[in-house]
Amino acid sequence: MADDEAQNPFNNPLFAQFQRAMSAQGPLQWDVARQTALMTATQGTAEHNVDPQRRIALENLAGVVCMHAADVTGLEIVETARIQVVNRATWVEHTLNSWKPYFQSLARAISEPTAPGSQEADHQDPMLTMLANVSRMIAPSMLGMSVGNLVGRMAVHTFGHYDLPLPRDRGNALDIVIGNIDAFADEWSIPRDDMAVWALAHEVVNHALFNTRHLGSTLASLVSEFAAGFRPDPSSLADGLSRIDTSSGDPMKMLDSLLSDPTMLLGASRSTAQDRVGAMLDAAVSAVVGYVDHQVDQLAARLLGNADRISEAVRRRRVGQSPDRVFVERLLGIDLTIEKVAIGRRFIDGVIERSGEAGAAQLHERADGLPTPAELAAPGLWLARLETNDGN
Repeated sequence: MADDEAQNPFNNPLFAQFQRAMSAQGPLQWDVARQTALMTATQGTAEHNVDPQRRIALENLAGVVCMHAADVTGLEIVETARIQVVNRATWVEHTLNSWKPYFQSLARAISEPTAPGSQEADHQDPMLTMLANVSRMIAPSMLGMSVGNLVGRMAVHTFGHYDLPLPRDRGNALDIVIGNIDAFADEWSIPRDDMAVWALAHEVVNHALFNTRHLGSTLASLVSEFAAGFRPDPSSLADGLSRIDTSSGDPMKMLDSLLSDPTMLLGASRSTAQDRVGAMLDAAVSAVVGYVDHQVDQLAARLLGNADRISEAVRRRRVGQSPDRVFVERLLGIDLTIEKVAIGRRFIDGVIERSGEAGAAQLHERADGLPTPAELAAPGLWLARLETNDGN
């Protein structure tokens, strides 16, 4: 046995058995994710069921919103019977199931063994070897905790399914978290029913758009491809530990620093393939968000008259860089900044100015409808490409 192997405490049968036990559930421990998410969402206390009177009131509002949404958008709108008024715990359960394919792609990518002959496989530093083994061992649990923490944090303030533009399974009902909607309305001094109408409009339009023939599946494929692009990086944990500021002596601050970059803690590094996919995903998400905002503005104006104040309040909340948003951006490539949202809206406005609502609808009606990064800044190029493709 080589000296380095003899010095490495992880080269023994007991460690191998322990590692197999830790990864028994696969590359991501979903039980850990679920427990962490529920604990974070409910703050460890029993959650009350939705007030029946509030649920009935929202269901009545949903019928009105859905009727007008079909007329305004021309999309196939979810049946009101499939709109469910839920609490945070129920939202957590449904969201973990819906987002499972995205995080499975990530988990499989970072659990792949390092290829023989690669630079990483050939390093001789016993400390890096040890950290690589530790990273592989704890990754399923850490990823479960990270995913659970993300979903639990989002459950505290989400209105429904589509605070983040991530497609869900076609057969799912549409969850509305009325407690969070009412809390936001109270915080901003907005009438609760007005806020509920706006939230319903936003969720219904997103649900209809992502369930069109092409758009949802195309965007879901891009997100999964981005998540699958990570590569195991034995040195990432060591590099991250070396950058932690220990001068404060505060363990919680040091832990926050360690958890600020989930890719480092999970022993993963971004690949060059993700740069290409990330640019495509940025353009697609910006355009989709711009289109949704356009449709919701029209629908809210019909239902509420002037809903500009609500729209502004919600959009300020959406682009806030909270820890859960940073996590999503780094691991799934969904990065909603003020600038990107504005670019997407300018793209949609430019398309409508040139070719009307029918032109903008090509975004979801065509398999080639999502814009490239270059086209996002020049809607005329996007329209010209679609016209050229029609002529071929």
